[in-house]
Amino acid sequence: MAATESAPETTSSPVQPPAQEKSASPPDSGFIPPAEQGVISHRDMAYVSNGHAQQKLDLHLPSAGKNIPLIIWIHGGGWMNGDKTQGVPIGYVDEGYAIASVNYRLSNVAKFPAQLEDVKAAVRWLRANAGKYDIDPERIGVWGASAGGHLAALLGTTGDMDDFDVGENLNVSSRVQAVVDYFGPTDFLQIDDNRLPASESHNKADSPESRLIGGAIQDNKDKVERANPITYVNEGDAPFLIVHGDADPIVPHHQSQLLEAALKAAEVPVSFYTVKGGQHGRFNDAKVIELTKAFFTKHLKPVGYWALN
Repeated sequence: MAATESAPETTSSPVQPPAQEKSASPPDSGFIPPAEQGVISHRDMAYVSNGHAQQKLDLHLPSAGKNIPLIIWIHGGGWMNGDKTQGVPIGYVDEGYAIASVNYRLSNVAKFPAQLEDVKAAVRWLRANAGKYDIDPERIGVWGASAGGHLAALLGTTGDMDDFDVGENLNVSSRVQAVVDYFGPTDFLQIDDNRLPASESHNKADSPESRLIGGAIQDNKDKVERANPITYVNEGDAPFLIVHGDADPIVPHHQSQLLEAALKAAEVPVSFYTVKGGQHGRFNDAKVIELTKAFFTKHLKPVGYWALN
């Protein structure tokens, strides 16, 4: 059965500051800037035919434009909770991006690697259907927070392997061109050794990480290694932006230090920003917004692409 989709919705975008002068894009980019007249939303599109109810995504598009770069948003929630409607950076549509927000099978439904297989299936579905939605299939970035940051990082470090590519659209790649990881776990076995004193233990059998892999993490080190993004780091990985608060009571700041070190050792482009006093998200730091916007501009927008302030 073909993937189903809802009727598109058109909504008005918030009023934006005056745009900078829009430069013509080079002939080889094919980019046509979107009109600033709203967002077209396609909701609950199945990226796996006859799949689970959680294997769906929402796609938000500028109301006009061609060859539009895509940002895929992956929600958090400890792989146990959360939904694709939460935390969606919809304002980036007004910056000239398409935004896809992805659900994936949670750990009470399926154990790892189901979650990675799902987000890879979503990337492939979006790439296979890029022409239908005027998306540039060669300019796809991913962005996630917490558990979503973990899956975003895995997409970034497993782009050169097909072990987790299963199901449909296998003729296209699940590789992404840019990764933004907000405080995602990167090496489960090192979390407890570096957590804040008053925080919960992650070694327990009922921790989110243990539930993800199907057993206490210290008793299943082979499964943990398979779920750790740092396991797969190599020189061909996509560039990373990592953001983490140094007072995070859930995912220790050290987890992002580990990933940064691994990426640097492999000579992968990486920027790491520490939010001083920042806890588990909800950062009151304008630099986070600035760095994220600049990162996606650098890696996803073609030369000559215009951007709103």
